[in-house]
Amino acid sequence: MGLGYVGVPLAELAVSRGLEVTGLDTSDRIVTGLNAGVSHIDDLGDEDVAEMLAGGFRASSDPAVVATADTVVICVPTPLDPAGGPDLSMVRAAARSIAPHLTSGTLVVLESTTYPGTTEEVLRPILEELSGLTVGSGLALAFSPERVDPGNPEFGIANTPKVVGGTTEECARRAEEFYSQLTSQVVVARGTREAEMSKLLENTYRQVNIALVNEMVRFSHELSIDFWDVIRLARTKPFGFQAFYPGPGVGGHCIPIDPNYLSHRVEEQLGYPFRFVELAQEINSGMPRYVAQRIQSLLNDRSLPVRGSGVLLLGVTYKPDIADQRESPAIPLAQVLLGMGARVSYADPHVPAWVVDGAVRADDPVSAAAEADITVLLQQHRAFDVDAIAAAAHCFFDLRGVATGPGVERL
Repeated sequence: MGLGYVGVPLAELAVSRGLEVTGLDTSDRIVTGLNAGVSHIDDLGDEDVAEMLAGGFRASSDPAVVATADTVVICVPTPLDPAGGPDLSMVRAAARSIAPHLTSGTLVVLESTTYPGTTEEVLRPILEELSGLTVGSGLALAFSPERVDPGNPEFGIANTPKVVGGTTEECARRAEEFYSQLTSQVVVARGTREAEMSKLLENTYRQVNIALVNEMVRFSHELSIDFWDVIRLARTKPFGFQAFYPGPGVGGHCIPIDPNYLSHRVEEQLGYPFRFVELAQEINSGMPRYVAQRIQSLLNDRSLPVRGSGVLLLGVTYKPDIADQRESPAIPLAQVLLGMGARVSYADPHVPAWVVDGAVRADDPVSAAAEADITVLLQQHRAFDVDAIAAAAHCFFDLRGVATGPGVERL
Protein backbone atom coordinates (compact mmCIF):
# COMPACT_ATOMS: atom_id res chain seq x y z
CA MET A 1 0.00 0.00 0.00
CA GLY A 2 1.53 3.26 -1.23
CA LEU A 3 2.96 3.21 -4.75
CA GLY A 4 5.84 5.65 -4.49
CA TYR A 5 9.64 5.42 -4.31
CA VAL A 6 9.38 2.57 -1.78
CA GLY A 7 6.24 0.68 -2.79
CA VAL A 8 6.81 0.37 -6.54
CA PRO A 9 10.39 -1.03 -6.37
CA LEU A 10 9.22 -3.49 -3.71
CA ALA A 11 6.32 -4.56 -5.91
CA GLU A 12 8.63 -4.91 -8.92
CA LEU A 13 10.99 -7.15 -6.97
CA ALA A 14 8.14 -9.27 -5.59
CA VAL A 15 6.73 -9.79 -9.09
CA SER A 16 10.16 -10.83 -10.36
CA ARG A 17 10.32 -13.43 -7.57
CA GLY A 18 7.06 -14.97 -8.73
CA LEU A 19 4.71 -13.52 -6.12
CA GLU A 20 1.19 -12.40 -6.99
CA VAL A 21 1.26 -8.65 -6.35
CA THR A 22 -1.40 -5.96 -6.21
CA GLY A 23 -0.51 -2.31 -5.65
CA LEU A 24 -2.90 -0.14 -3.65
CA ASP A 25 -2.84 3.66 -3.77
CA THR A 26 -5.33 6.47 -3.21
CA SER A 27 -4.09 8.38 -6.27
CA ASP A 28 -6.15 7.57 -9.36
CA ARG A 29 -3.41 9.19 -11.48
CA ILE A 30 -0.76 6.79 -10.18
CA VAL A 31 -3.02 3.74 -10.41
CA THR A 32 -4.11 4.57 -13.96
CA GLY A 33 -0.56 5.30 -15.04
CA LEU A 34 0.89 2.06 -13.68
CA ASN A 35 -1.89 -0.02 -15.20
CA ALA A 36 -1.12 1.69 -18.52
CA GLY A 37 2.58 0.80 -18.18
CA VAL A 38 3.79 4.28 -17.22
CA SER A 39 6.39 4.73 -14.46
CA HIS A 40 6.40 7.81 -12.24
CA ILE A 41 9.62 7.14 -10.32
CA ASP A 42 13.31 7.37 -11.27
CA ASP A 43 14.45 3.83 -10.54
CA LEU A 44 11.97 2.10 -12.87
CA GLY A 45 11.27 2.82 -16.52
CA ASP A 46 8.13 2.15 -18.50
CA GLU A 47 9.65 -1.10 -19.73
CA ASP A 48 10.03 -2.27 -16.11
CA VAL A 49 6.36 -1.53 -15.41
CA ALA A 50 5.43 -3.42 -18.58
CA GLU A 51 7.30 -6.46 -17.25
CA MET A 52 5.48 -6.13 -13.94
CA LEU A 53 2.12 -6.11 -15.73
CA ALA A 54 3.16 -9.13 -17.76
CA GLY A 55 3.99 -10.84 -14.47
CA GLY A 56 0.49 -10.28 -13.17
CA PHE A 57 0.86 -6.99 -11.31
CA ARG A 58 -2.17 -4.72 -11.09
CA ALA A 59 -2.67 -1.42 -9.34
CA SER A 60 -5.92 -0.51 -7.62
CA SER A 61 -7.46 2.23 -5.51
CA ASP A 62 -10.00 -0.14 -3.96
CA PRO A 63 -8.92 -1.35 -0.47
CA ALA A 64 -11.15 -4.40 -0.87
CA VAL A 65 -8.22 -6.04 -2.70
CA VAL A 66 -6.63 -6.51 0.74
CA ALA A 67 -9.04 -9.39 1.40
CA THR A 68 -7.10 -11.57 -1.06
CA ALA A 69 -3.65 -10.78 0.39
CA ASP A 70 -1.48 -12.99 2.56
CA THR A 71 0.83 -10.06 3.27
CA VAL A 72 0.11 -6.31 3.30
CA VAL A 73 3.06 -3.89 3.27
CA ILE A 74 2.34 -0.27 4.16
CA CYS A 75 4.69 2.13 2.36
CA VAL A 76 2.94 5.48 2.77
CA PRO A 77 4.75 8.81 3.35
CA THR A 78 5.45 10.07 6.88
CA PRO A 79 6.32 13.76 6.47
CA LEU A 80 6.58 16.46 9.14
CA ASP A 81 3.55 18.49 10.15
CA PRO A 82 3.61 22.31 9.98
CA ALA A 83 4.96 22.46 13.54
CA GLY A 84 7.88 20.16 12.67
CA GLY A 85 6.50 17.09 14.44
CA PRO A 86 5.62 13.66 13.05
CA ASP A 87 2.68 13.52 10.65
CA LEU A 88 1.27 10.00 10.86
CA SER A 89 -2.03 10.89 9.22
CA MET A 90 -1.31 8.71 6.18
CA VAL A 91 -0.31 5.74 8.34
CA ARG A 92 -3.55 6.06 10.30
CA ALA A 93 -5.56 6.47 7.11
CA ALA A 94 -3.90 3.41 5.59
CA ALA A 95 -4.66 1.36 8.68
CA ARG A 96 -8.32 2.44 8.71
CA SER A 97 -8.59 1.67 5.02
CA ILE A 98 -7.19 -1.86 5.09
CA ALA A 99 -8.35 -3.08 8.51
CA PRO A 100 -11.98 -3.95 7.57
CA HIS A 101 -10.71 -6.16 4.75
CA LEU A 102 -8.03 -8.11 6.65
CA THR A 103 -8.54 -11.84 7.01
CA SER A 104 -7.27 -14.21 9.67
CA GLY A 105 -3.63 -15.12 9.22
CA THR A 106 -2.63 -12.00 7.28
CA LEU A 107 0.78 -10.44 7.89
CA VAL A 108 0.84 -6.62 8.01
CA VAL A 109 4.21 -4.88 7.76
CA LEU A 110 4.81 -1.16 8.21
CA GLU A 111 7.78 0.15 6.20
CA SER A 112 7.08 3.86 6.60
CA THR A 113 9.74 5.60 8.68
CA THR A 114 8.46 6.68 12.08
CA TYR A 115 9.34 7.03 15.76
CA PRO A 116 9.83 4.03 18.06
CA GLY A 117 6.49 2.75 19.31
CA THR A 118 4.37 3.61 16.27
CA THR A 119 3.73 0.03 15.15
CA GLU A 120 2.37 -1.10 18.50
CA GLU A 121 0.92 2.16 19.85
CA VAL A 122 -0.63 3.65 16.70
CA LEU A 123 -1.03 0.96 14.06
CA ARG A 124 -1.94 -2.05 16.19
CA PRO A 125 -5.02 -0.56 17.96
CA ILE A 126 -6.55 0.61 14.68
CA LEU A 127 -6.02 -2.74 12.98
CA GLU A 128 -7.40 -4.74 15.91
CA GLU A 129 -10.44 -2.51 16.47
CA LEU A 130 -11.55 -2.33 12.83
CA SER A 131 -10.66 -5.87 11.77
CA GLY A 132 -11.86 -7.73 14.84
CA LEU A 133 -8.60 -9.72 14.76
CA THR A 134 -5.98 -9.92 17.50
CA VAL A 135 -2.31 -9.32 16.78
CA GLY A 136 -0.32 -12.39 17.74
CA SER A 137 -3.10 -14.88 17.01
CA GLY A 138 -5.34 -13.97 14.08
CA LEU A 139 -3.08 -11.22 12.75
CA ALA A 140 0.70 -10.90 12.38
CA LEU A 141 2.21 -7.41 12.69
CA ALA A 142 5.79 -6.29 12.06
CA PHE A 143 7.93 -3.28 11.20
CA SER A 144 10.64 -3.30 8.52
CA PRO A 145 12.37 0.01 7.73
CA GLU A 146 12.67 0.81 4.05
CA ARG A 147 16.25 1.22 2.80
CA VAL A 148 15.55 2.47 -0.71
CA ASP A 149 18.21 4.79 -2.13
CA PRO A 150 16.83 6.32 -5.35
CA GLY A 151 19.33 6.37 -8.18
CA ASN A 152 21.79 3.98 -6.49
CA PRO A 153 23.03 1.61 -9.23
CA GLU A 154 24.82 -0.71 -6.79
CA PHE A 155 22.40 -1.35 -3.94
CA GLY A 156 18.69 -2.06 -4.23
CA ILE A 157 16.15 -3.93 -2.15
CA ALA A 158 17.39 -7.34 -3.28
CA ASN A 159 20.99 -6.95 -2.07
CA THR A 160 20.49 -4.63 0.90
CA PRO A 161 20.05 -6.42 4.26
CA LYS A 162 16.44 -6.16 5.45
CA VAL A 163 15.73 -5.45 9.11
CA VAL A 164 12.47 -6.83 10.55
CA GLY A 165 10.96 -6.58 14.00
CA GLY A 166 7.77 -8.32 15.06
CA THR A 167 5.28 -7.62 17.82
CA THR A 168 5.78 -11.27 18.83
CA GLU A 169 8.36 -13.90 17.96
CA GLU A 170 5.89 -15.53 15.60
CA CYS A 171 5.19 -12.19 13.90
CA ALA A 172 8.94 -11.70 13.43
CA ARG A 173 9.23 -15.20 11.99
CA ARG A 174 6.45 -14.49 9.50
CA ALA A 175 8.11 -11.23 8.43
CA GLU A 176 11.46 -12.94 8.09
CA GLU A 177 9.90 -15.67 5.97
CA PHE A 178 8.25 -13.12 3.69
CA TYR A 179 11.31 -10.94 3.09
CA SER A 180 13.59 -13.96 2.66
CA GLN A 181 11.79 -14.48 -0.65
CA LEU A 182 12.94 -11.05 -1.79
CA THR A 183 16.29 -10.14 -0.23
CA SER A 184 19.66 -11.75 0.24
CA GLN A 185 19.76 -11.21 4.01
CA VAL A 186 17.13 -10.64 6.68
CA VAL A 187 18.21 -9.36 10.09
CA VAL A 188 15.72 -9.90 12.92
CA ALA A 189 15.43 -7.22 15.61
CA ARG A 190 14.45 -7.88 19.22
CA GLY A 191 11.17 -6.08 18.57
CA THR A 192 9.40 -3.41 16.56
CA ARG A 193 10.87 -0.52 18.59
CA GLU A 194 14.42 -1.63 17.90
CA ALA A 195 13.65 -1.94 14.18
CA GLU A 196 12.00 1.50 14.16
CA MET A 197 14.95 3.06 16.00
CA SER A 198 17.52 1.49 13.67
CA LYS A 199 16.20 3.49 10.72
CA LEU A 200 16.37 6.71 12.71
CA LEU A 201 19.92 5.94 13.83
CA GLU A 202 21.03 5.41 10.22
CA ASN A 203 19.73 8.78 9.06
CA THR A 204 20.62 10.70 12.22
CA TYR A 205 24.20 9.48 11.72
CA ARG A 206 24.18 11.00 8.24
CA GLN A 207 22.47 14.20 9.33
CA VAL A 208 24.97 14.84 12.13
CA ASN A 209 28.05 14.08 10.02
CA ILE A 210 26.86 16.22 7.12
CA ALA A 211 26.25 19.05 9.60
CA LEU A 212 29.79 18.58 10.91
CA VAL A 213 31.40 19.08 7.51
CA ASN A 214 28.98 21.88 6.61
CA GLU A 215 30.06 23.81 9.69
CA MET A 216 33.74 23.03 9.10
CA VAL A 217 33.64 24.18 5.46
CA ARG A 218 32.24 27.53 6.59
CA PHE A 219 34.99 28.38 9.05
CA SER A 220 37.63 26.80 6.81
CA HIS A 221 36.68 29.38 4.17
CA GLU A 222 37.19 32.15 6.73
CA LEU A 223 40.58 30.65 7.68
CA SER A 224 41.64 30.32 3.99
CA ILE A 225 41.79 26.53 4.25
CA ASP A 226 40.80 24.35 1.29
CA PHE A 227 38.43 22.03 3.12
CA TRP A 228 37.95 19.83 0.06
CA ASP A 229 41.67 19.08 0.21
CA VAL A 230 41.33 18.39 3.94
CA ILE A 231 38.72 15.71 3.19
CA ARG A 232 40.94 14.26 0.45
CA LEU A 233 43.76 13.89 2.95
CA ALA A 234 41.65 12.53 5.80
CA ARG A 235 40.00 9.84 3.68
CA THR A 236 43.39 8.22 2.99
CA LYS A 237 43.21 6.83 6.53
CA PRO A 238 42.13 3.20 6.12
CA PHE A 239 40.35 2.99 9.47
CA GLY A 240 38.33 5.18 11.81
CA PHE A 241 37.18 7.72 9.20
CA GLN A 242 34.34 7.90 6.70
CA ALA A 243 34.21 10.81 4.28
CA PHE A 244 31.17 13.09 4.28
CA TYR A 245 30.96 16.10 2.01
CA PRO A 246 29.56 19.61 2.47
CA GLY A 247 26.89 21.07 0.23
CA PRO A 248 23.98 23.51 0.03
CA GLY A 249 22.00 21.58 2.67
CA VAL A 250 20.32 18.19 2.89
CA GLY A 251 17.37 16.89 0.93
CA GLY A 252 15.32 13.83 0.14
CA HIS A 253 12.74 11.88 2.09
CA CYS A 254 15.04 10.77 4.93
CA ILE A 255 17.80 13.00 6.26
CA PRO A 256 15.88 16.27 6.68
CA ILE A 257 12.87 14.49 8.21
CA ASP A 258 13.67 11.23 9.99
CA PRO A 259 15.95 12.60 12.77
CA ASN A 260 13.17 15.01 13.72
CA TYR A 261 10.94 12.01 14.47
CA LEU A 262 13.49 10.81 17.00
CA SER A 263 14.00 14.29 18.46
CA HIS A 264 10.24 14.72 18.84
CA ARG A 265 9.88 11.32 20.55
CA VAL A 266 12.70 12.03 23.03
CA GLU A 267 11.18 15.41 23.92
CA GLU A 268 7.67 13.97 24.18
CA GLN A 269 8.57 10.89 26.23
CA LEU A 270 11.54 12.07 28.28
CA GLY A 271 11.09 15.83 28.45
CA TYR A 272 14.50 16.93 27.22
CA PRO A 273 15.88 17.79 23.77
CA PHE A 274 18.00 15.57 21.55
CA ARG A 275 20.62 18.28 21.17
CA PHE A 276 22.76 16.64 18.48
CA VAL A 277 19.79 16.41 16.11
CA GLU A 278 18.56 19.91 16.80
CA LEU A 279 22.01 21.42 16.28
CA ALA A 280 22.58 19.40 13.09
CA GLN A 281 19.18 20.46 11.76
CA GLU A 282 19.98 24.10 12.53
CA ILE A 283 23.32 23.93 10.69
CA ASN A 284 22.03 22.08 7.64
CA SER A 285 18.86 24.14 7.27
CA GLY A 286 20.99 27.28 7.41
CA MET A 287 23.20 26.28 4.47
CA PRO A 288 20.97 27.67 1.68
CA ARG A 289 21.11 31.14 3.26
CA TYR A 290 24.87 30.81 3.77
CA VAL A 291 25.29 29.88 0.10
CA ALA A 292 23.21 32.92 -0.86
CA GLN A 293 25.51 35.10 1.25
CA ARG A 294 28.56 33.65 -0.50
CA ILE A 295 26.89 34.37 -3.87
CA GLN A 296 26.30 37.93 -2.73
CA SER A 297 29.99 38.28 -1.78
CA LEU A 298 31.18 36.85 -5.10
CA LEU A 299 28.97 39.29 -7.01
CA ASN A 300 30.17 42.12 -4.79
CA ASP A 301 33.77 41.26 -5.72
CA ARG A 302 32.77 42.00 -9.31
CA SER A 303 31.00 45.25 -8.30
CA LEU A 304 27.60 43.70 -8.96
CA PRO A 305 24.55 43.84 -6.68
CA VAL A 306 22.44 40.75 -6.16
CA ARG A 307 19.37 42.68 -7.27
CA GLY A 308 19.14 42.39 -11.03
CA SER A 309 22.05 39.96 -11.38
CA GLY A 310 21.57 36.68 -13.22
CA VAL A 311 22.13 33.55 -11.10
CA LEU A 312 22.15 30.15 -12.84
CA LEU A 313 21.55 27.12 -10.62
CA LEU A 314 22.84 23.80 -11.97
CA GLY A 315 21.00 20.72 -10.69
CA VAL A 316 17.96 21.36 -8.50
CA THR A 317 17.13 17.82 -7.37
CA TYR A 318 18.15 16.58 -3.93
CA LYS A 319 20.79 14.18 -5.29
CA PRO A 320 22.55 13.57 -8.63
CA ASP A 321 21.00 11.87 -11.66
CA ILE A 322 17.41 11.61 -10.42
CA ALA A 323 14.29 13.76 -10.84
CA ASP A 324 13.32 13.72 -7.16
CA GLN A 325 12.98 17.23 -5.71
CA ARG A 326 11.72 16.28 -2.25
CA GLU A 327 13.20 18.64 0.38
CA SER A 328 15.86 19.79 -2.11
CA PRO A 329 17.99 22.64 -0.65
CA ALA A 330 17.90 24.23 -4.11
CA ILE A 331 14.32 25.32 -3.37
CA PRO A 332 15.02 27.51 -0.30
CA LEU A 333 18.22 28.79 -1.96
CA ALA A 334 16.29 29.95 -5.02
CA GLN A 335 13.63 31.51 -2.83
CA VAL A 336 16.24 33.47 -0.87
CA LEU A 337 17.90 34.68 -4.08
CA LEU A 338 14.58 35.70 -5.60
CA GLY A 339 13.76 37.55 -2.39
CA MET A 340 17.05 39.43 -2.76
CA GLY A 341 16.02 40.53 -6.24
CA ALA A 342 18.20 38.17 -8.31
CA ARG A 343 17.12 36.86 -11.72
CA VAL A 344 17.20 33.11 -11.09
CA SER A 345 17.43 30.50 -13.83
CA TYR A 346 18.06 26.78 -13.53
CA ALA A 347 19.39 23.97 -15.69
CA ASP A 348 18.51 20.39 -14.90
CA PRO A 349 18.00 17.63 -17.48
CA HIS A 350 15.76 15.75 -15.04
CA VAL A 351 13.43 18.64 -14.19
CA PRO A 352 11.35 19.99 -17.08
CA ALA A 353 9.32 22.20 -14.74
CA TRP A 354 10.45 23.42 -11.33
CA VAL A 355 8.28 24.10 -8.30
CA VAL A 356 9.85 27.51 -7.64
CA ASP A 357 7.81 30.41 -9.01
CA GLY A 358 10.00 33.01 -10.68
CA ALA A 359 12.82 30.67 -11.73
CA VAL A 360 13.29 30.31 -15.49
CA ARG A 361 14.44 27.08 -17.12
CA ALA A 362 17.61 27.15 -19.23
CA ASP A 363 17.88 24.43 -21.88
CA ASP A 364 21.60 24.79 -22.63
CA PRO A 365 23.69 25.14 -19.45
CA VAL A 366 26.84 26.26 -21.32
CA SER A 367 25.18 29.19 -23.09
CA ALA A 368 23.16 29.98 -19.97
CA ALA A 369 26.36 30.12 -17.93
CA ALA A 370 27.86 32.54 -20.45
CA GLU A 371 24.86 34.84 -19.97
CA ALA A 372 24.55 34.59 -16.18
CA ASP A 373 26.55 36.76 -13.81
CA ILE A 374 27.25 33.75 -11.61
CA THR A 375 26.72 30.01 -12.09
CA VAL A 376 26.25 27.74 -9.08
CA LEU A 377 26.75 23.96 -9.19
CA LEU A 378 24.32 22.37 -6.72
CA GLN A 379 24.19 18.80 -8.09
CA GLN A 380 26.75 17.11 -10.30
CA HIS A 381 24.47 15.35 -12.78
CA ARG A 382 26.38 13.13 -15.20
CA ALA A 383 24.75 15.02 -18.07
CA PHE A 384 26.61 18.21 -17.09
CA ASP A 385 29.95 18.93 -18.75
CA VAL A 386 31.15 20.75 -15.66
CA ASP A 387 34.47 21.88 -17.14
CA ALA A 388 32.81 23.33 -20.24
CA ILE A 389 30.19 25.10 -18.16
CA ALA A 390 32.81 26.47 -15.76
CA ALA A 391 34.91 27.71 -18.68
CA ALA A 392 31.93 29.56 -20.13
CA ALA A 393 30.85 31.08 -16.82
CA HIS A 394 31.84 34.57 -15.69
CA CYS A 395 32.00 33.22 -12.14
CA PHE A 396 31.52 29.56 -11.21
CA PHE A 397 30.59 28.73 -7.61
CA ASP A 398 31.18 25.01 -7.05
CA LEU A 399 29.29 23.51 -4.11
CA ARG A 400 30.49 19.98 -4.87
CA GLY A 401 34.26 20.41 -5.08
CA VAL A 402 34.65 19.02 -8.61
CA ALA A 403 35.60 22.03 -10.78
CA THR A 404 38.99 23.64 -11.22
CA GLY A 405 40.44 26.48 -13.20
CA PRO A 406 40.25 30.27 -13.27
CA GLY A 407 36.95 31.80 -12.21
CA VAL A 408 36.05 28.82 -10.00
CA GLU A 409 35.19 29.39 -6.36
CA ARG A 410 34.56 26.37 -4.15
CA LEU A 411 32.23 26.17 -1.18
